[in-house]
Amino acid sequence: MSNTCENHAALCDAKDSVLLIVDIQTRLTAVMPAKVLARLQRNISLLINTASKLAVPIFTTEQYPQGLGNIEPELQKILPAGTKQYEKTCFSCAGADNFSEDLAATNRKQVILAGMEAHICVLQTALDLLSRGYVVFVAADAICSRHRESYETALHRLQKAGVIVCDAESVLFEWLRDAGHAHFKELQTLIR
Repeated sequence: MSNTCENHAALCDAKDSVLLIVDIQTRLTAVMPAKVLARLQRNISLLINTASKLAVPIFTTEQYPQGLGNIEPELQKILPAGTKQYEKTCFSCAGADNFSEDLAATNRKQVILAGMEAHICVLQTALDLLSRGYVVFVAADAICSRHRESYETALHRLQKAGVIVCDAESVLFEWLRDAGHAHFKELQTLIR
């Protein structure tokens, strides 16, 4: 049996990816429906734990933290040392000080996006990164908006613009690519 799994441009590649978590802040999460927030936190935790294990760089942002609070404590606890964190006032992460330079310095071309809100900061970030030549993936089950209509409209716009819409579990298995991967058994337990 061959253990050489093919690479495809529309698949996430752990060696070419950066995970970007957008604005999961206490005052924003407080206004999200409980069921949506539980889904969001579960799937972002899955992405963080997988990225940490596979040495995928993680970037996080906070939109005007003086007004919207800091990153959710449950997520902050599991972020690995070396996570790049940015404060911003612009809606697109690409406008945060040093973000674009730090992203370019990774020499990685895929950005996996998670966070809130789908129709504002996630959308504007995705479109900016796409225009800069990055392959952008949005984990649909790891983003949210206060209103379902805004979330659905954002997904539609992202797909039309050429962003690859996927889910957190797909990212995990695409990063692993093979059941023979050294971390497969350990990471598989995260989805049970």
